[in-house]
Amino acid sequence: MRTASDQPSNERTSCPVPTTGVARTTPLAALSRVPWGEIQDSTGCAAAIPLLLSSVAWGDPETASSALGDLRRRICQYGFVVEQATAATVPFLWELAQLPQVTCRAEIIQLLRSIAGARQWESTAAVYPKLLNHRENPVVWERRARQAVAAKSGVLSRLMADDDSEIAHATTELARTLDE
Repeated sequence: MRTASDQPSNERTSCPVPTTGVARTTPLAALSRVPWGEIQDSTGCAAAIPLLLSSVAWGDPETASSALGDLRRRICQYGFVVEQATAATVPFLWELAQLPQVTCRAEIIQLLRSIAGARQWESTAAVYPKLLNHRENPVVWERRARQAVAAKSGVLSRLMADDDSEIAHATTELARTLDE
């Protein structure tokens, strides 16, 4: 037991502040704020999405690529059919696309481009308007997903200037899709 105030303490009294004065955040820290178990992806319950995003973030190249492929099938099946969980997933894809340690950044940007260009449900509803009367309206999912991609478009210029030409090219293509 300590009795003198001049003895050193083993307790941490505060968190260190980065020298830049900007607090750093852990990648994907907000995953727990999304009710994944209550929303759907192409397989049913979207509860697996956080694990897939984490595998993309911290996995070796093979693991990350495999997880991204599974994620693509769940939120943008066939490259053009979005799901209810897509819009909730997009901000995390943007976050991962900006992290240099993520090994499949260009593929993430390509997935964002597919989501931004998705018009499957809108096209179907134009021919079959009864689709809009369903309780679960996939046209709304599609619009929300596209809006989620466009909401983070402020980072496009930084990604287009990336030293990795594959990332720069994928970002340029994404920007073109957003301009359509």
